[in-house]
Parts: sequence; structure tokens; C-alpha cells
Amino acid sequence: MKAFSKVFIWLIIFFILGCQNQQGDKSAFEQTVEGKPTDLYFLKNKSGMRAAFTNYGGRLVSLFVPDKNGKLTNVVIGFDSVQQYKNSTEPYFGATIGRYGNRISKGKFILNGKPYKISINNGPNSLHGGKNGFQSKVWSGVQIGDTSVEFTYLSNDGEEGFPGSLAVKVIYSLTAGNELKCEYEAVTDETTVVNLTNHAFFNLNGEGSGSITDHLLQINADNYTPVDSTLIPTGKIEKVKGTAFDFNQSHTIGENINENSDQLNYGKGYDHNFVLNGTGIKQAATIIGEKSGIRMEIRTSEPGLQFYSGNFMQSKNMLRKGTDDFRTAFCLETQHFPDSPNEPGFPTTILIPGEKYHSISYYKFSAH
Repeated sequence: MKAFSKVFIWLIIFFILGCQNQQGDKSAFEQTVEGKPTDLYFLKNKSGMRAAFTNYGGRLVSLFVPDKNGKLTNVVIGFDSVQQYKNSTEPYFGATIGRYGNRISKGKFILNGKPYKISINNGPNSLHGGKNGFQSKVWSGVQIGDTSVEFTYLSNDGEEGFPGSLAVKVIYSLTAGNELKCEYEAVTDETTVVNLTNHAFFNLNGEGSGSITDHLLQINADNYTPVDSTLIPTGKIEKVKGTAFDFNQSHTIGENINENSDQLNYGKGYDHNFVLNGTGIKQAATIIGEKSGIRMEIRTSEPGLQFYSGNFMQSKNMLRKGTDDFRTAFCLETQHFPDSPNEPGFPTTILIPGEKYHSISYYKFSAH
């Protein structure tokens, strides 16, 4: 009887440790980067969702949701340690992006008559805040109960070339409705530009499950912003109807992705901003994993949604499961439009002292 009790206790311990390791080994994230401590934060809700975040890059490390059979499935690809994120050739896995998400043409813009030059890191352009954007910063992290974590970061005046000291706060939460809620706030002491988002790479069939081209996608957008050969918007807003960019009716990601057109050839697939229909917090997109039955619905206060179909994934990084192979994950980034500081016809990304930047997005999960 005593032997049975000991075995039972060890089974419980093994189960608890196994559940924790399923989300990540905390010790591999308890490191020091540029003199600042990093950590891993575990979130859970009462409906079975589980998530892990690290303050290195304000980053979503894993997100477990039930599939159609009730099996917990990690729908976010990533690594097992801070060091792997730091060394990755793809720096944006799961990261909070800033000071300016997406691209700025030639890293240049004019604000209040003064020219600014920010760091170039994507061909001739600046991408996601420059060479050392928010993805490479150690944020301050505070866990708020079981369901939320708060990250804060002070971006100093002149960081990556941006004007003003920008104080940023991001709260990630798991809601009772099985949503990942992303809430961003920022204030500045000098007029600047801001565009914050999260860069999770999703595969709704589960990490390591192969291509995402058979996922079913619907985007609530009648228009998109076409790009030039360097993936900078031309400044035009064009109708999606009759093009490969029409996702108003659900169809697979791969249905038109290999169409021979300049827009798809420039980015080797989809890497475009969609102009969302509606105002306020609105339905943006729905996507379903064809194997898992996992459904993700996105609502956001943002005017745009960047759809990236994993075209530049090159099998260079060993992930928790397999490598980051071509089109084995997708991104749906809620945002303002790329290159808005240079396009007065786009929704403004200017933030002035005394005002607060506030953005909120929801990623809701279910399975059928």
C-alpha cells in the first residue's frame, strides 16, 4: 500500500511538471540580457487555455487551446529558451513590436517640418522599429493573477532615431471567453509616431504540423494597400474584389497564393495590409486549422491587418518542433498602415504629448 502511495505521488509530481514543461522550462528563461533579468510567465484561464510569455521582447512563447477533440494544442511556434530567441535569424517570433510596426520607406519621415532618419534593416527600408526594435528589449514584467501579465518599457528619445521618450505598457490576458486579449498604451514627451502590435507566428494545426496553406481564412476587408517591389505601400487603396486578395468569403490561404502577379511576386506570397471594414472594435478575420478544427477570430480597434503567409521562412532555426520551414506559420498583425508617416491619406500614427495611444485586439479561440 505504501509503495502504491509513493508511485501515485510521483505520478502526480510527474504530471504537474509535465504540464509546466509543456509550456516551457522556466529556468531557460531566467537569464540576464544586457544586464537585465529575463523571466517566463505562465497564464491560464478556467476554460483550459494556457499561455507563456517572456519579458525578453514582451514575447508570447506558447499558446495552448483545445482542438476539436479537446486536446490542448500549441498554436504558436517558438523556442525553449531566451538564448534561442536572441540568436534566431527571425527576431520577431511572438514579440511585441515597436516603436513602429511594419515598414517605413527608406527609414525616413518628416514630423512638424523636421526630418527624421531611423535605422534601416529590411532592404532599403526600416521594419518593425529598426535594427534593435522592441523585440530585442528586456521589458519590465509583472504577473497579474493567473490570467494576465503586464509589460512596460521606456523607449528613450532618439532610440533607433525616433523622437521623444515613449513610455509603453502592454497587458496580455486570457479572458473567460477563451480570448487572448492584447491591450497597448503609450505616452510621449515629444511628438512622435507609434504603431504597436504583436508578431505571433501561428499554426492552428499545432506547431510542427506542416504547411498552413490549407487553413481557411476570411478577412473582413473590401480594400488593401498594394505595395512596390520593396513591400512599401504605393499610397493607393485598392479594391480586393476580383483579385487574389479577396478573402471576404472564406477560402484556403493557398488557393491563389501562387498566382503570377506583381503583388504576390514582390512578397513571395501575402505580406500585405488589409483595410478593415467598420469602425471601433470590429471583426477583422477568422481562420480555421483544417486538421485541428481550431478556429481563431480576431477583433480589433485598429484600422488595418497585416497578413503574412510565412513566405520568408527559410528552415534556418530549430524550433521546439522541427524547423521554421517555408509557409509553416502565418501572422495576422492588427495595426495602423505601413509607412503612414509618409502617407497623409492613411490613418495617422502621430502621438503628441498629453495624448494617450490606446489599442486593443482580441484573438478568440474555439474548435469544431
